Amino acid sequence: MSSVIPKYVPPSISEAAFNCPHCGALAKQHWFHLKVDAKKKDELPLRLTEESFNRDAIEGIQDPDERKSALELADRIIAGAPFIERINQRTYVHWDLYNADLSQCYNCDKVAIWVQSALVHPVRGDAPMPNPDLPEDVLLDFDEAGRILRLSPRGAAALLRLAIQKLCAVLGEKGKNIDSDIASLVKKGLDPRIQQALDVVRVVGNNAVHPGQVDLRDDVGTAEKLFDLVNIIADAMISQPKRIAEMFDGLPQGARDAIAKRDGKSEAAE
Repeated sequence: MSSVIPKYVPPSISEAAFNCPHCGALAKQHWFHLKVDAKKKDELPLRLTEESFNRDAIEGIQDPDERKSALELADRIIAGAPFIERINQRTYVHWDLYNADLSQCYNCDKVAIWVQSALVHPVRGDAPMPNPDLPEDVLLDFDEAGRILRLSPRGAAALLRLAIQKLCAVLGEKGKNIDSDIASLVKKGLDPRIQQALDVVRVVGNNAVHPGQVDLRDDVGTAEKLFDLVNIIADAMISQPKRIAEMFDGLPQGARDAIAKRDGKSEAAE
């Protein structure tokens, strides 16, 4: 019996559905025409960073829902990836932006940016697709590494080691020493063989290279292994628990109550 090869539709402004450049899924795309507001004369673009963000000002918002929404918006802006946010206060826009468009994936909600017919964000060349559950700031490093993989495999590997460090911090580790962070994650359920694989690409162990540091020994093969390892760690520690939680939440309430009662008895017996 022959296996069915999944259809692949390359991203294109001529398609309403294609394989998303973010998550890789063949999914319908929502297209946006872009409008722009003019800044005041001599006003420069503003980029919000963790250092420039006054979190205390938002913490002072009295309404809890408004405060939560403001903090979530600020965190998404600080992460740096383009996204869509509807601002209801703006009722009139002066200019349209031509020869540039934006598409949003119905599967992962992430946006792609196009100039003429060229995809300009994200661009990762022939690098592996990222795990769609990667946090935004880790995904940015992953994407940048993909863009420079063939031009600078050493630079790509340095970015991916940094991505692993950030991923460890997101997973509740200290994010300062990858060796100890990965050892801790192994105790929490990460496959011990991943620690061995990270040693092969000099992320942990006696020959570890500091995150973000260029190693003259790195080549395309090393970087490609690091891409895979970022995805493997994310799958084991984020995606799989997420899928299991979704399966459990899909059970009827009675079944979940019975499981909770059973587990409660087991704990009491212990």
